[in-house]
Amino acid sequence: MGDKWLEGDAAEARAAEKHHLEIFDGGISHPPLWRDALFWLAVGFTIFAVAPFLLPGYFWGANDARHHVYFLFEYDRLVQDGIWWPRWSPDFAFGYGYPFFNIYGPFSHFLGELFHYFLGFDFTDAVEAVFVLSIVASAGAMYAFVRSWLGRPAALLAALAYTYAPYHLLNLYVRANLAESMAFVWLPLCLWTARQAVVRPAYRWIVGLAVSYAGLMVTSNLVIVLFTPLLAGYVLLLALLYAQPGAKGGWAKVRAWLRALAAPALGGAAGLGLSAAFWLPAFTERQYVRVDQWFDGRYAYRGHFVEWHQFFSPAWGFGASVPGPDDTISFQIGAALVVFGALGVLFTWKTLERARWEVLFFIVGAVFGLFVASVSGAWLWELPVVGGVLQAAQFPWRWLVITTLCVSLLAALVGHRSIVVEMQRLSLPLLTLASLLILASYPYLRVEIREPAEGPVSLAALMRFQQSADEMTGSTAWVKEIPTWSPMADYYISQEQAGEPVRPVDTKLDYSIFDYETFGASSVAHSTISEEVFYYNGRETPQRLVFNHFYYPGWNAYLLDGEHGQRIQQIPVVPEETGTLGRMTVEVPPGSGYLLLIYEDTPPRIVGGVLSIVTISLLAIGGAISIILQRRRK
Repeated sequence: MGDKWLEGDAAEARAAEKHHLEIFDGGISHPPLWRDALFWLAVGFTIFAVAPFLLPGYFWGANDARHHVYFLFEYDRLVQDGIWWPRWSPDFAFGYGYPFFNIYGPFSHFLGELFHYFLGFDFTDAVEAVFVLSIVASAGAMYAFVRSWLGRPAALLAALAYTYAPYHLLNLYVRANLAESMAFVWLPLCLWTARQAVVRPAYRWIVGLAVSYAGLMVTSNLVIVLFTPLLAGYVLLLALLYAQPGAKGGWAKVRAWLRALAAPALGGAAGLGLSAAFWLPAFTERQYVRVDQWFDGRYAYRGHFVEWHQFFSPAWGFGASVPGPDDTISFQIGAALVVFGALGVLFTWKTLERARWEVLFFIVGAVFGLFVASVSGAWLWELPVVGGVLQAAQFPWRWLVITTLCVSLLAALVGHRSIVVEMQRLSLPLLTLASLLILASYPYLRVEIREPAEGPVSLAALMRFQQSADEMTGSTAWVKEIPTWSPMADYYISQEQAGEPVRPVDTKLDYSIFDYETFGASSVAHSTISEEVFYYNGRETPQRLVFNHFYYPGWNAYLLDGEHGQRIQQIPVVPEETGTLGRMTVEVPPGSGYLLLIYEDTPPRIVGGVLSIVTISLLAIGGAISIILQRRRK
């Protein structure tokens, strides 16, 4: 595979190259991004969005600000045991544990752990550093996409429109949702690499699309559900518009269309392969967690549709979404984005030629996002198939991420070459337009710095937060009643009250079931995902050990041939038959011995991991072949 995905004869290749040059900003050649002054200007202009995160203190009162500190805290707890790809979170649900990272994209917290583990950032600073990285990277990604499509001035405006879009700022400062903010990086990267894979097919764009799509998957498996239909529709449109020229006859046109789809299809498939280690177990094992707590009560989607006037209201707030139209946060699109988009479409429509179909596509995408988020689109959420996809957003207004992406691209049209003549340098009109985009959102560039209500970040603070927030007590399918406290929580609070350092529990055994004359056990070794115990069973029948862990697939038990010995027999782990917590129980035989309880990979996790490794290997082999072919051609 070389620079061209599929080559015909020399004349066809020359025609294709001319065709490709014509659709890349009128054939204008751009410098590499690292030498593009407007790219660095776009990145530099993000300083106003970054500035609130440079203030001393942390915005503990934002919707999810506390969540992500403790998500990172838990990630770090697992890394301390050498687990860089975590799946089980031992301290959530008041210490009963929850498979959080098995069903929630871990990438943004992986980045936070890099800042914490290697650079010594504390947990709040590390979270803020990832927010900053997401702002800068999303602007750069949007610039790269739009530059290849509409040119450098338009790319600058698109990057700033995207950065300062009110819904983006809402995610950053009010909702403080780290995963969704980082997802803003991958959306334009997916569009960029997909477009390049169609109009100038090359192996590097297949790899680029694979990495971008996989990155979005492991960052936010919620946003990827909303975005995938848009990406797929865009690729199909591009294939229709920019298929190999010169094809005559019905079958020739079909072949040309399929040829245009080959590279992005491979890129998308490779993206699924790269991320299979995450999405395959997340999809197949989601049935083993209770989801009613995330979709019922105050989280029920029916109470969170947006009134149309809210899309255009300049009101701003630091509250939360509530049922009805009296939300104390903003769901506005942004006046500047709407005006820029409308004027851009109006002034450039006649000069866009084939690109007008792409513009029309993003207009439809923007309107669709608004409609399904609004009260007018509520009926769609009740349809059998469509409703299932829409409800993946949990809250209807989450579909505004699609509207924000599309409107930012439409706003870039004001910088099209038919309006801004100076293509290769910064001009006063362009600088004025860029400044207007920033100034329009300037009143929203602020965070509310607060002190933590739970005290310094610790296991005791985590327990108090779970109790007060009532949002981190996820449970597995075998839990009949979600706990509101636990013996582990008591242990952490008692350490803190005694003025001692808060240390993790050294066992999850339930000691209350032992009489110690005929039956008992004690912990020998304990970690975040395993525990070794010595047991004594003087009775004639097998007896059950009970662990303060929610039951979940992947927990296995083994008899050992001595302390820290080899595994000699696997014993079933089953949920307790009595009680409401669905805790894990293990039946041990008469006599004494050592037992290991450990969290391991299930078949979906193994298969997903193998698929990811195989995909990485195939992409590496394809890259080597591509390099060899390029060198031979030269």
